[in-house]
Amino acid sequence: MTFTLSDLEAIVARRAVSGDKSSYTAKLAGKGIAKTAKKLGEEAVETVIAAISEDDAALVGESADLLYHLMVVLHLRQVPLADVLAELQRRTAETGLEEKARRPQDV
Repeated sequence: MTFTLSDLEAIVARRAVSGDKSSYTAKLAGKGIAKTAKKLGEEAVETVIAAISEDDAALVGESADLLYHLMVVLHLRQVPLADVLAELQRRTAETGLEEKARRPQDV
């Protein structure tokens, strides 16, 4: 059996509301979106550092942390993973440069 992001989404959803004091997910979710989003940002930076200066195992570990924290943020914001995947599917229907050119320009 292959583990998927959908599996992770389901685990996060269960644990976030479990009230289990030994659950990191429940504790993190209890801190709210601002603290959880900050943690996501920290994990993103750690992933970048691992990509640049560490071995593959470090990059794999940091990538797992990043995806996990993203799933918690999506859960807290009630954004289904399916919405993210649909957006990725939409974007891959054209080249990245074409998609980027269609984005609203910052003023």
